[in-house]
Formats: sequence, structure tokens, C-alpha cells
Amino acid sequence: MGIGTDAVHAGQQPDPTTGAIMVPIYQTSTYVQEGLGQHKGFEYARTHNPTREAWERCIAVLEGGAHGLAFSSGLAAIHAIGQLLAPGDHVIVSDDMYGGTYRLFERIFRPLGIDFSYVDTSESSAVEAAGRKNTRLLFIETPSNPLMKISDLRRLATYARSRGWLSVVDNTFLTPFFQRPLELGADVVVHSVTKYLNGHSDMIGGVIVTSHAETAERLRFLQNAAGAVPGPMDCWLALRGVKTLAVRMPRHDENARVVADFLARQPQVQKLYYPGLPEHPGHAVAREQSRGFGGMVTFVLSGLEEAREFASRTRLFVLAESLGGVESLLCHPASMTHGSVPRAEREKKGFTDGLLRLSVGIEDVDDLLADLETAFGTRAAR
Repeated sequence: MGIGTDAVHAGQQPDPTTGAIMVPIYQTSTYVQEGLGQHKGFEYARTHNPTREAWERCIAVLEGGAHGLAFSSGLAAIHAIGQLLAPGDHVIVSDDMYGGTYRLFERIFRPLGIDFSYVDTSESSAVEAAGRKNTRLLFIETPSNPLMKISDLRRLATYARSRGWLSVVDNTFLTPFFQRPLELGADVVVHSVTKYLNGHSDMIGGVIVTSHAETAERLRFLQNAAGAVPGPMDCWLALRGVKTLAVRMPRHDENARVVADFLARQPQVQKLYYPGLPEHPGHAVAREQSRGFGGMVTFVLSGLEEAREFASRTRLFVLAESLGGVESLLCHPASMTHGSVPRAEREKKGFTDGLLRLSVGIEDVDDLLADLETAFGTRAAR
């Protein structure tokens, strides 16, 4: 089946009791058992919930994996992956990534004896040079957040496998509509469902997909034992939202290309990061491993005051954390999504107080351009 068909139907059957075409919201904490050891496959809702299982089956199909596991947030999903490690283990991580992931690794896992090396994974040689005898896991964001770096997934996954490392890819920015890391050789895919998969800015969730039975079994144990699971309503919202994935993602991509082209012509923009531009250093790799470039665009103004002034003038690009909803958002990473990253680390990674990140929505692109013109002060009076 095509991904548009799978997004609507995968893992879901009409309700056997009523024929309802939508998976019901099984809003229950427990299930009546017919006798000792006799039940219908469900005992307690932290462990099993029919709505959650439908969502897990759906996302597994969309990512081309065998096992899907839903969590209460993207960070809860990444936390479960971190729990696969033991004290003394070493992890190689993309040096440009979501600030919450950095905080999780540095403030939660490093004190437990797990070591992290942050490298530019868009340079495969940097990954190879960072390997150690105790390296166990390679964690990649591509495109990265917020600098939109592109890592060669096929090459890195092949190298990781040759060294016995588990390769994990955060596919939040592109979704399986544009990029399927498991098909490129990755072992595990993780998402913040909150973003493009749900697409409507009305729930929080995370998901892991893998085809490794042993890894999935361990993660399933952690999912139940730690209990960071989503409620049935959130799973239902994810199922509802993902049905339009194949309609929304091309529009995000189309609008972002126009917005990036517009920004490239603005004299106030000092740097522009968008892999859809031919001059982007990762453009060729992105074209080879992805079907599109997504809806995220990052650019740099001269400083904090210029960024503050720009943000105060937009109306459609509303200032808010998160991304991937149908509406356009404007984010100032240094004070918002990456505020947990120390200033020295941020500047070393290459983004400053003048950096702004756009999540380009599905509105009429002419209206988005007019909003940006107003923010730059170049819109002619009408």
C-alpha cells in the first residue's frame, strides 16, 4: 500500500461491536477478567490499551518496522532508549539537536555513568573518529535542530552495524512520508508525535519503531515498567492526525521552499539553513535519502534585538515552542527550545541569539510571505 493509504488504514479495523469506522477511545484503567488467569488480552491500561495498540501498529507500518511503541512524549521515548545503556557505555550524538535531548543526556544520563560525545554527524569521518571500545549507540538527528544539518544515514548506519553499535534516528522533522531511516539501515527510529505526525498542536506524545525483536522486547518492558505511556485520548488524536499526513507534508514542503527562497533574497538575513536550497552542504545527500525537505527553515539576523523586533511584528508566524502543526510558528531557540544548552555550547555549535527557526505551516503561502515582509519592514502599504 502507499503511505497515504497506510496513514488512513494501517493497524485499524472497524469496531467489532458497533462497526464504528474510527478506533474507539478505550478510556479505562482496567479490564474485567473472567477468572484467574482468564482475560481477553488486556489486564491493566498501563500495559495494554486497544487505542494505543492501534496507534502503535499504524506507526510501525508507516515507518516500515515490525514493532511500534508509544510513549507519553518524545523525550519519554528517548529516555527509554537511554535505558538500554549501562554505566560505562559511550554514545555518539549529533552535536546539533533538540535542547531537551541534550538536557536529558547531560542532566539525567551522564550522572549515571553514561558518556556522550557530541560530533558533527553530517561529517561521517567525525563519527568514525569518535568511536571507542565502549561505544554502544549512535544517535542522529537529520535534519538537525536547529541548524538543519544532513547526515548520511545509509553510510552511518552501515558503519554503526560494522562496529556493533545500535543506530537511532530522530525522524521528527521529516516523518516517514519524506524519510524512512529503517530502510536506509538504521536500527531504531524515534519521533516526537507532538509534531508532524499528529500535525494539529493538540497532544503530546512520542513513539519508537524498530524491526529488532530483542530491542523491541526490552523497550516494551521499559515502557510498562516505567509507565511513561500516553493516554487513549492522545493515541486517538495521533491516529486522527496522521490520517492526513500525506496531504499535509507536501504542503509544508512546498510552502517552506517558497519561504526559504524569499529569505535568501533578504539583506537582513545573515545566514540561511534549509536543505532544499542547492547551496546547502547537505542538499545532495538530502535529495538521495529523502523524498522532500520538510517544513523547517532557520535563519540568522544580526543579534538578539533584531530577532526580538522581528518576532514582535509577525502575525501568522506566531511566537511559540514546538513545530509541525498546520499553523506556522516562529521560535527563538536560544531562549526557548534550546535554552537548556549553555551559551558557550550554543555558540560553539554555531547558533547565536540572532537565530530564528520557522515551522512553515499549510496556510496560503502568499499570506505567509506578506507576514514576513511586514516583519522585515519591507511590505508596501495597500
